[in-house]
Amino acid sequence: MTAFAELHHRDEPLLLPNAWDHASARALAEQGFRAIGTTSLGVAAAAGLPDGASETRDETLRLALTLGSDPYLLSVDAEDGYSEDPDEVGEFARHLTAVGAVGINLEDRLGATALHAAKIAAVKSAAPGLFVNARTDTYWTGDGQGTIDRIDAYQEAGADCVFVPGLSEPREIAALVRHVDVPLNILYTPTGPTVPHLADLGVRRVSLGSLLYRQALGAALEAAEAIRQGRAPGGAAPSYGAVDALARGGWSSPSGRSDSQRR
Repeated sequence: MTAFAELHHRDEPLLLPNAWDHASARALAEQGFRAIGTTSLGVAAAAGLPDGASETRDETLRLALTLGSDPYLLSVDAEDGYSEDPDEVGEFARHLTAVGAVGINLEDRLGATALHAAKIAAVKSAAPGLFVNARTDTYWTGDGQGTIDRIDAYQEAGADCVFVPGLSEPREIAALVRHVDVPLNILYTPTGPTVPHLADLGVRRVSLGSLLYRQALGAALEAAEAIRQGRAPGGAAPSYGAVDALARGGWSSPSGRSDSQRR
């Protein structure tokens, strides 16, 4: 079992925060998160491209290249694999492994179950050590119908974990935990069960998805508006020196170089 896989089999579920660039990933790692995921929305929005449209393959690979050599375990959100050809998805997974990624998230977008299962099998063939988190969108964009059939097919194809974003009803989560043979991944939402509650239900991985990126964007907008209105912005902000240190392979304390010392 790989180190990343082992994190899915502990007493507490793996809480996986999702970064969108080097600074956010390194800062999260410095907060003690051993594993970091990427968020496809953050990657797409930063590049001015739509999310979930298979248009960010190159951007995702570049980010993986930037993050994969850092001292944390990296799992990459690869949307649907950026191709309808399972062999091409497998080749992309092989590239991710080569740059240091240990996991991949693949979503089915409610397409053909057999095709998504073939993509999972192709990834396991091309990159056997890569941890495959197989996502189904039955609750994310649907009404939940077909969830069991899909996750059963994905498990059979070799998925190491199954991800059902949008599922938040505790009884349904607990029933799914009892059904699956691999760890269950649930997307955290502020209005859904807390992480301790999800742990009690048997969930083994809790992803934050695009939440941190959206929170950061919201905080930036609130700060800009406060300044425009003559008020000091609220909330915590690392110093210039602390953020600059992230790109230099370290993290200075938040009381490092002040904003007045910026170049």
